[in-house]
Amino acid sequence: MPAPELLCTAALSAWLLLAAWIDLRTRRIPNWLVASGMLVGLSLQALAPAGMGLFAYQWGGIGTVQALLGLGAGLALFMPLYLLRAFGAGDVKLLAMVGVWMGPKLLFSTALLILLAGGVLALIVMLASRSSRQVLANVRFMLTTTLIGAQTGKLAALEAPVAGTARLPYAMAITVGTLAQIGWMLAQSHFS
Repeated sequence: MPAPELLCTAALSAWLLLAAWIDLRTRRIPNWLVASGMLVGLSLQALAPAGMGLFAYQWGGIGTVQALLGLGAGLALFMPLYLLRAFGAGDVKLLAMVGVWMGPKLLFSTALLILLAGGVLALIVMLASRSSRQVLANVRFMLTTTLIGAQTGKLAALEAPVAGTARLPYAMAITVGTLAQIGWMLAQSHFS
């Protein structure tokens, strides 16, 4: 692996692992961490020669415009989930930081892997916390309320179901999904 590819891989991995560790411990992703990751990512994307860096046209050296488009795409992808209170603001900003490094083209497939990782991690947390009964009751409550509202033509505001005891620090899913994308790209470039 050439030096620019190694630099991009190591830097983004370090920021993500630190974010996951902090989120696991404090249930927050600090703004300083996300902002510094964005600034370093923007700097590397702007300074790396075009076609250099990780996976040439795909990641390192994509340029400032593509990095900023990736930032915007990250905000746009997770903002609706934030507005639905499914994610925290730190999760949205962390995906925007990943967008700076990946660019908009790779961010969409990365976001799918992140959501998949989040689903798997949520199942693990649910089973480990033995809260599956409460989670299933909450899902039944939300579906029933929505279906009754749809039948009567009166879609009322959805009341919050009973809170569970466990909460998934979503920076873990963002880290796992992004590192899976990087691993997939490394495997593709190695075998092609």
